[in-house]
Amino acid sequence: MAAVMFYEKPVLLNREAHKAKKISPSNSYAFAGKANSLYLAGVEFIEACKEYPIVFTQVGQGKIVPVAMMGLREGENLFVGADGKWAAGYVPAFVRRYPFVLAELEGQQMGVCIDEGYAGLNEKDGEPLFDSKGNNTPFLQNALDFLNRYQVEYMRTDRFCQRLKDLGLLMEMNAKADLFDGTSFMVNGLMVVDERKLLQLTDAQALELYRSGELSWIYAHLVSLSNLNRLVDKLADSKRATGTVAAPVAAPAPAAAAPAAAPAVLSQKATPACTNTASSATKTVASPAPAAKAASKAKA
Repeated sequence: MAAVMFYEKPVLLNREAHKAKKISPSNSYAFAGKANSLYLAGVEFIEACKEYPIVFTQVGQGKIVPVAMMGLREGENLFVGADGKWAAGYVPAFVRRYPFVLAELEGQQMGVCIDEGYAGLNEKDGEPLFDSKGNNTPFLQNALDFLNRYQVEYMRTDRFCQRLKDLGLLMEMNAKADLFDGTSFMVNGLMVVDERKLLQLTDAQALELYRSGELSWIYAHLVSLSNLNRLVDKLADSKRATGTVAAPVAAPAPAAAAPAAAPAVLSQKATPACTNTASSATKTVASPAPAAKAASKAKA
């Protein structure tokens, strides 16, 4: 089984081996504290665009996936505080499915896995996974339903990304961050929709995007790019608090590169968003790279 981001010991869920196991609820997201980007299903774009920059990145074999940027430096999630709390109102479904995950098995079958490294997995407190007869409890069934819905949206998002690629709508974008202390660095390897090319689509192509609901995803993505400034402000706040020096980073290493099947989106009850005071001394400047150059820089 391929390694999955922040899953320390994923194993197939087994009625016999896990019959006495329970899941103790936790409000900590510390397990995602080093994820500088997270896979995002298209159906999440409308909510996620209010708080995170949504970009596209290329993973193995030319596959394009959307990610929500959580940080500008490798191994840093600016939305997870030192106390493990999530500093935003919307938590991506990629995180909310934890400690469960779908994994692709031999023969293209899907298996449900659980992270045995999860601190809340025990035999004393919490929600049981199976009842006395070995059947799924309502708690487990709800988790499985979530994974199945996530998988449906994962496949839908995969088709959406392929459509963007086929229509030639993606271009490379480089983002320059200037911090309050005079330091600056570039974030390279990001891909965004070229709005000029979007407006040049034929009526039939545009109507197809509209009818599928994907046109709203595209504009949510474009609106979200203004959140790059917010991300730089959060990094500046972090630097002020810790006195650390920013280091250049490569393109996001998306969580989507992990599972062949990343579970989908689902509704989330609103949680209080932490306030973030923007700093007028920080800014980002996004600049599109030439199309020819973008093609030559594509990385797996």
